[in-house]
Amino acid sequence: MKYLKFTPLFFVLTLVMFGIFTSCNTAGEKNEKSATKNEIESVEKTVYNVESPKSMLMAVREACGGIDRLKSLNDVEFDYHYLHPDGTKDVSKERYIFDNEVSWAKYDTHEINVSPDLEGNIVQYFDGKNIHVYNNGSSLEDPKIVGTGQFLRQANYMWFNMMFKLTDPGIIYQYEGQENIEGNEYDVVKVTYDPQVTGKEQNDIFILYINPETHMVESFRFSLPAFGVEEPVLHAQLTYEEIDGVQVITRRIMTSPSPDGTTMVPMVDQQLKSIKFNNGFTADQLSKDI
Repeated sequence: MKYLKFTPLFFVLTLVMFGIFTSCNTAGEKNEKSATKNEIESVEKTVYNVESPKSMLMAVREACGGIDRLKSLNDVEFDYHYLHPDGTKDVSKERYIFDNEVSWAKYDTHEINVSPDLEGNIVQYFDGKNIHVYNNGSSLEDPKIVGTGQFLRQANYMWFNMMFKLTDPGIIYQYEGQENIEGNEYDVVKVTYDPQVTGKEQNDIFILYINPETHMVESFRFSLPAFGVEEPVLHAQLTYEEIDGVQVITRRIMTSPSPDGTTMVPMVDQQLKSIKFNNGFTADQLSKDI
């Protein structure tokens, strides 16, 4: 595999490809299963069985607090620090409303993905259907800027909610056995997507490392076939914090293979700070906060 140079545009697209968990109704091959709504609802919350990767992913969701608990919190606000090894960064105030997956952000520092050539703040607002982008209160219409806003609003929302969406209808999953990492045993589940839904011959692959005692995903590997990374060699290490009964991923350290493939090198450090749920946000309020 060639060494990847992670430009701003590259990682915007990385986030988008990572972020979309879609639905489908196609059965997988032997030992692979695609979740359906009825199957998901029929699984008891306490089940964790390696013979059923569906139950394992349900258990992951419940270990993080459960989807009902998350939805009961209504919305969330946090400061998001997106840091590159060279010292550049994007820093935003993020706000999400869980109903309709509304996503808003205000960037006071934007040196990487979000219009680094513009002065002042950038606001991105996705109301669940449409994207709006503003610079110092003025609407921006440039297709590239609007497209980046669309990408990041959906992708960042999905990053935050990843462990609660692993059981969405349409995800294909397979148990891969156990793997020992630095003396710790992990159950390994492979997650990918139905090509009939994505329209791609090659789809992104995620290898989840689940602690069999806590049922938490402590890290994962992933591929990016659209950029020539056909195998899941990129890595994300996760840090959690319990807030209001929900396990929130407060840090994701991303690494990629070095040019000779012998070591992993820093790619991006994503940090969530000052997390607060149940702020009473409404879509109408966020649409005016520019």
